[in-house]
Amino acid sequence: MSVSPWKERLAARMSPELAAEIDTFEGQIELKKAGKLEDKFFAETRLRRGAYGQRYDNGLRDDGTGQKRLEFPRDLTKGPDTMWDAPGMMRIKVPYGKLTAEQIEVTADLAEEYSDSILHITTRQDIQLHFVHIEDTPDLMRRLAAVGITTREACGNSVRNVTACPFAGVCNDQSFDVTPYAHAYTHYFLGHPDVQDFGRKFKVAFSGCEEHACGLVGFHDLGAIARIGENGQRGFKVVVGGGLGAVPVEAKVLEEFCPEDELLALAQAVSRVFARLGEKRSRARARIKFLVDKLGIEEFKRLVQEERAKLRHDPRWTRYVDDVKTTEEGPLREGGDLPTENLPEGFAAWARTNLRPQAQPGYFIATAKMPLGDFTPAQARRIADLARKYTGDTLRLTVEQNLVFRWVSGRDAVALYEGLAEVGLGEAGAETITDLTSCPGTDTCKLGISSSRGLTRELRHRLRVVESELHPDVQKLRIKSSGCFNSCGQHHVADIGFLGVSRQVGGRKVPHFNMVLGGQWTHNAAKYGLVVGAIPSKNVPDAVQAVTSYYLEHRQEGESFQDFIERVGKKDFRNVLKPFQVVPSYDENPDYYSDWGDPREYGIGDIGVGECAGEIVPFVEFGLQAAEQQLFEAQDLLEAKNARGANEKGFRAMLTAAQALIRHIEVQVGDEPEDILAQFRKHFDETELFHHPIMKGKFAAFLFKAWEDRVFESDDESRAHRLLDEVSHFIEASHACYQRMSAASTAAAE
Repeated sequence: MSVSPWKERLAARMSPELAAEIDTFEGQIELKKAGKLEDKFFAETRLRRGAYGQRYDNGLRDDGTGQKRLEFPRDLTKGPDTMWDAPGMMRIKVPYGKLTAEQIEVTADLAEEYSDSILHITTRQDIQLHFVHIEDTPDLMRRLAAVGITTREACGNSVRNVTACPFAGVCNDQSFDVTPYAHAYTHYFLGHPDVQDFGRKFKVAFSGCEEHACGLVGFHDLGAIARIGENGQRGFKVVVGGGLGAVPVEAKVLEEFCPEDELLALAQAVSRVFARLGEKRSRARARIKFLVDKLGIEEFKRLVQEERAKLRHDPRWTRYVDDVKTTEEGPLREGGDLPTENLPEGFAAWARTNLRPQAQPGYFIATAKMPLGDFTPAQARRIADLARKYTGDTLRLTVEQNLVFRWVSGRDAVALYEGLAEVGLGEAGAETITDLTSCPGTDTCKLGISSSRGLTRELRHRLRVVESELHPDVQKLRIKSSGCFNSCGQHHVADIGFLGVSRQVGGRKVPHFNMVLGGQWTHNAAKYGLVVGAIPSKNVPDAVQAVTSYYLEHRQEGESFQDFIERVGKKDFRNVLKPFQVVPSYDENPDYYSDWGDPREYGIGDIGVGECAGEIVPFVEFGLQAAEQQLFEAQDLLEAKNARGANEKGFRAMLTAAQALIRHIEVQVGDEPEDILAQFRKHFDETELFHHPIMKGKFAAFLFKAWEDRVFESDDESRAHRLLDEVSHFIEASHACYQRMSAASTAAAE
């Protein structure tokens, strides 16, 4: 069988191992098409190579203007029935966000040829291409591999992309440059046998300092914060067991100081303990945070130390320490001061927010702000041209879905700005309230409940209109949105966060977002926020304005937003939000019944027929409303430092929601926890009626685990915080279960 010349040329630039691996994957695709490979096996195979299925039932992806894109390399409008016709998503792994000019040019070509001509930056410093067909992925992988990029283990139960502060090496506050360590971790564990048997994904992050947010190690499975020890020795504070997801958990300290030459050995020991003892049967509890919680951090430490003692010495543990120059950068052009005269329009505002001085005098970090994390092939090629001219291969993607140029001479700042502005990338406001973060949401994600991208786009538009009028302390706020409970948009650590949920009003579904307040972005995401209420999607922009106005009107002099929330409590904000939680009837305003950027009706169910100009409200809705009220009361108790009361009230809220569902199916149930639990297990858990289509029995397990742990007897404040997150998700799952039952009842009646 002959090999095409272009494949031979690409193979010449790849390692033989990587070339053979891609060939193997191409063969597996052919076996799957021929029906000779099981779905389960092939799913894990393609996921470990970065190929995801994606949502396509929601129309085509929004192009950022509210219109759906229709111009694609292939016809994607037919409503495919199988994965062979369906477009998918390709995740391109970009370790610690570092890209060369050539690499970004290649991704631009691939976006044009294989996807919808949009490159999307993720909150893990990856690039994603959407609407990619599975047959095209081997060729796409080869072209990436030829420029030093692999998609291997970008997805699946593996060590995901290793992230790091995008300012590492040029930051004024770092202990030292963490880039070589992130680089070493990436390549040491890529394909390593000790990380191939995880029950779930494993996320790693590096930060050069404790106080800033750039590394966000606090919510990672394993995080490393640079520290200088005695006698100037380099090392890391190592944390484990963090995570966002449905229920965020703060990472625990594994080692206060791990010497640099011991880091990979320690990480390998952690991986072996996780692979051996981590949950394998239930994906809902398979992350390492659950193992750490189950064992306790002290026992987990003991097991890791025991595992470390068993490991054979590996020279690769320390080889990278002597080879840090593999990631070193330097300037392309002579440094200098920023110009002060004859400045183009818009440069001064851009420089205030998008330029920051490097540790090296005369040089700056310039941020290209990427709305919704998206940019086009034309913009990508301009970025590559500018990098070649002014900075060299120093580009880095950020967890806030932007791109930064490092080593920008002050003398070149104006020219760089003008070059970016010419292709629509000269917008000011990086790291301000107009620099919002969003996951893909309902545009392409199968888990999306509400349109996080649509909401983000609308908020961005409204905030930019009034940007110059905003108070400086409001301009500093971070807003982040997720389309579901999984927190891919990192809403838990935003000043104002949103996660998509749905509600049923008058027999129709209405897109909503839970507003989360109290998160802390700084200090490596040191604090998580809590839900204060569900708001109809179309009211969210006005609710944001009301929240920020209330803050400015009632704060003490110089009081930050986070300190203000801590002082006044979330109860006050719930009162602020009440007017925005009302949903008009469909006849009054049908706009509420569609989502941002999508003119279709969000959901239709012909139940709840009106009577005497009013609506019949099923008893279950009163019960779910009561459960929400109990959750809010529990939050108030937690803010008052009454952890036991918060745990008791939170557990009661789950019981109330469960009881409402049980009574809705006309099963008799009392008020005793044992009776509610028994009936709920029998009629909703064992029948899987309550189970989420993707998350399965995860949310039901929250109720049973809380009872098993006797959480209502606990005085632990951190457990109370976690419980209230679980309660919030249990109530949302109860709403979703009720909606599914209503839809099934309507379908049966028809």
